[in-house]
Amino acid sequence: MSSRIPLPVAGALRLGRPPEIWFKPALSVVAAVAPPNLTLVALGRLDLAVYTMAGSLCALYAHNRPYAARARALAWVLLGMLAGLAAALVAASLTSSAVVLVAVGATLAAVQKVLCDATRTGPPGHVILTFVSSASLFVPQTLAQIPGHLALAAAAGVWSWLVGMAPGLLRPHGPERRATAAALRAAATYAESRDDHDLAQARTALAAARHALAGTGRATDARRALSRLVDRAEIALAAPADADPDLLRDWARKVRGTRPVPLVDDRTLLRSAPVAPDPLWARVRPLARIGVRTALGCAFAGYASLALGVGRPYWALVTAASLYQASFTLTWGRGIQRVVGNLLGVLLFAALVPLAHTGGLALVLCCVSLNFGAEALIGRNYWLGSVCVTPMALLITEFAGLQDPGRLIGERVLDTLVGAFVGLLAAVVVPDRAGERVVRSAREAPRTLAGTGHRDDPHQDQRTHSDTTEGVRP
Repeated sequence: MSSRIPLPVAGALRLGRPPEIWFKPALSVVAAVAPPNLTLVALGRLDLAVYTMAGSLCALYAHNRPYAARARALAWVLLGMLAGLAAALVAASLTSSAVVLVAVGATLAAVQKVLCDATRTGPPGHVILTFVSSASLFVPQTLAQIPGHLALAAAAGVWSWLVGMAPGLLRPHGPERRATAAALRAAATYAESRDDHDLAQARTALAAARHALAGTGRATDARRALSRLVDRAEIALAAPADADPDLLRDWARKVRGTRPVPLVDDRTLLRSAPVAPDPLWARVRPLARIGVRTALGCAFAGYASLALGVGRPYWALVTAASLYQASFTLTWGRGIQRVVGNLLGVLLFAALVPLAHTGGLALVLCCVSLNFGAEALIGRNYWLGSVCVTPMALLITEFAGLQDPGRLIGERVLDTLVGAFVGLLAAVVVPDRAGERVVRSAREAPRTLAGTGHRDDPHQDQRTHSDTTEGVRP
């Protein structure tokens, strides 16, 4: 690894601005998690909550997608979640060998990583799927129990699908309106500053708006009007000297909410041909190296954890799986964020244990509160959300019965350090050269495209964006 590659520490921990709709995933996950778990508390079967949580966590996905695309995405996420859970439960019922179970978990993590990248499943990507399947590998299981446990996960997943789709009843065009407004604001900023960084941000916002409008399903007058506004944003990037930033921002304000979409003259608008997506197999093939890297990193992290006597090696496995980004610099940053967030998170867990151990209801309410906190904070930086995710994951292990807090804390700290170290080592041994090229070209693009009005491939922007934020909700 070249010494010229920057490995920042302070920069990886710097807090950003909260996402515009941070409260939506936070409230959605509460609405998805609370009813199933509170029902199990009332029935005295909180030990089954590990399965309902698998379905409930599907509510973390697709919040930025138009509702037609969101419906499909959530359905595929749920099917992927159930497939991974089923494979893990079958393996757990057939063998108790930790060595074999770690190998199964590493293989599942690699498959989940490749498929999520190939299908461009946005944050939190494969990490939630890997967390569920890896943890389930070490839950005592019999073949006869599997159909009932999968049914619980499926029922909670259907509820999560309904929670994710519910806002569309009030604002059916909300996601594409937000994406269009963001593109207009970004174009206005670049028209004023002519800064390369602002150009890169505007191009990313423009690609996101194009992608959102392409996934809206049937064309309507409102969506056609939004498309014309996105064309206006693109014209502003091509000719910033002729753009009116105040007008662009005024359109952005009017697009938000439920008011009629502003109509603009379309005689001079750009008409970009839609980009047909590559077939799935063509997107999977270039990801073979990152699949191998994920499998090796997760396997060796799990085995290292076993060698150190940790009873839950899946924590090390999930830590390694959560690190991999489109470049080693980004992977390094994610490792720093993961370690800092987890270490602070175990301190929060220690503070919450006396309250959580007062009863099943208190345990569930603590988990729900931590779910909300994780989704509310993680958009500012991965480590900040991990402060809530870590104690939540530790409390979930206690649904089946209370455990020694000191042992849980010690094992989680050790697994975090082992998983981060081995995961980074695997990133060095098996580099993702294709991802590195994408990130490098994205960083160089503003210098080569400034003022040219060139519109890049939106899929490239999307890959860069999804890779740098992937796993944003671990």
